[in-house]
Amino acid sequence: MNSRAMRRSAAAVAAFSATAIVLAGCTSGGDTGGGDAGGDAGSGTLTLATFNDFGYTDELLAEFTAETGIEVVHNKASTSDDARANFFQKLGNTGLADVEGVEIDWFAEMMQYSDLLTPVPDDVKGRWIDFKEAAATDAEGNLVAYGTDIGPQGICYREDLYEAAGLPTDRESVEALFPTWDAFFDVADDYTEATGQPFVDSANAVLQGIMNQLEYTYEEPDGAIIATENPDVRESYDTVVERAVPISAYAGQWSDDWFASLAGGEFATMLCPGWMLGIIEGNAPETEGWNIANAFPGGGGNWGGSYLVVPANGANVEAAQQLADWLTAPEQQLKAFENAGTFPSQSEALESPILLDSTNEYFNDAPTGQILTDRADAITVTPFKGPQYFQYHNALQDAVTRVFDGLEDPETSWETWVTQVSGF
Repeated sequence: MNSRAMRRSAAAVAAFSATAIVLAGCTSGGDTGGGDAGGDAGSGTLTLATFNDFGYTDELLAEFTAETGIEVVHNKASTSDDARANFFQKLGNTGLADVEGVEIDWFAEMMQYSDLLTPVPDDVKGRWIDFKEAAATDAEGNLVAYGTDIGPQGICYREDLYEAAGLPTDRESVEALFPTWDAFFDVADDYTEATGQPFVDSANAVLQGIMNQLEYTYEEPDGAIIATENPDVRESYDTVVERAVPISAYAGQWSDDWFASLAGGEFATMLCPGWMLGIIEGNAPETEGWNIANAFPGGGGNWGGSYLVVPANGANVEAAQQLADWLTAPEQQLKAFENAGTFPSQSEALESPILLDSTNEYFNDAPTGQILTDRADAITVTPFKGPQYFQYHNALQDAVTRVFDGLEDPETSWETWVTQVSGF
């Protein structure tokens, strides 16, 4: 199918439920997206808890209801951090949804409790790309999670802001700007000097991009902790505080100001996994000028990618398995990609012309299916993320933030991080 235009996803980003809205924090105990402990089996209702934008629009979930007669209440936490806090507070107890979304940065932490999850049925296995399924297989050989997306990264940029700064604007020329991180920072320095404005949205997004090109960061597969002694981690941190902080609009992402700035032109560039496309469009639906280039400094990089899991003590386990299976089937992965740019992890979906021929009207009709496929093919490193990855990485992001905010100089902030993580 040629020039298949991806649907606008502003409604998808704004929509928080399929049949009802259950806001984070509305239940006792500080709920942040998990909602009540399962749906009402008697009325044929399931609860689904995700975060950010998985591409699960009201319309998509209504298709499941039409096929099965089961209503789906979709509870969406605003961030992965909120979802993580809710998940680990309630896992093995009560209060989780029938189907829960889990993000890759805390997935290994969750796998320590794989016995509290319902295994994926045997007839569903083998549909995902190898590394996606292997990561979700526990020591007993049980596949315990349904892969949703992966996060191959390109470069999103504002054509109008690039033109005003004297930079090229067509995708092919922009692609040539960023073969390496040094080249990326050199362009950023030139842009900031010419305009007086930040080049990129977030210093910690740059940290994420660099670290996702490292095979080992904080832990090794045998359980050895290498965080504070790993020269690659130190080099990444130094690069970010020296070169990314001065050209960034924010330390991190997901603040109210950051969301507002997607439409305001405060910065010109973002490191873009596929799922970021829906977030940009959903928060800047009337903004013109966004595009995406088939480029990423240093080669390829994967940021994010999630899973769905079914808590073993849920009230509606069999129906929840049906929903998780349906949402991650190739057909629905392709629809989620059209809705929010979430790049499929099912092998059959990756070969579909629906994916390969997809274009995105909002991003200047960019051939996003082919671009993200090329970006996925460019990934040569699958970083090892151990059970404590989230804690170490979150603390390192805090270290970058302290430098960005002027609270500590780079060396002091590093030493603060070393002291903090030594107690983990």
